[in-house]
Amino acid sequence: MTDLPPSIVSHISLGTNRYQEALDFYDGVLAAIGAKRILELHQHNATAYGRQFPEFWIQAPHDQSKATVGNGTHVAFLAISKQAVVDFFEAAVKAGGSPDGEPGDRPHYGKAYYGCFVRDLDGNKIEAMYWDETLGEEGH
Repeated sequence: MTDLPPSIVSHISLGTNRYQEALDFYDGVLAAIGAKRILELHQHNATAYGRQFPEFWIQAPHDQSKATVGNGTHVAFLAISKQAVVDFFEAAVKAGGSPDGEPGDRPHYGKAYYGCFVRDLDGNKIEAMYWDETLGEEGH
């Protein structure tokens, strides 16, 4: 058996109606968790972010229609510390995002879960979360 990657997700894309403003927003917000622009396809109004490879895309919809927000949909970014979650939240709000859940423990997701929620400039729900392995999975 070969070693499998730790995640089952290759990448996620969110649509935007404000491409350049969205790039400015995500440049600062994702820097807080150690991510940067990896691939830019400006001719398609699409840019990918990640730590090592393109994991998260922000783009105008391919069908040229207006981007819309998915009800019940959100993207969670993995942070390397609780402080990185706080930095993500503060960067997002400073860049024009709307708070949707202050940084803090989320015991209903497990004792080790710490996260925050924000709405980006288009209203997409995004999250930064940290899993403190020293606390275990009790309460899950």
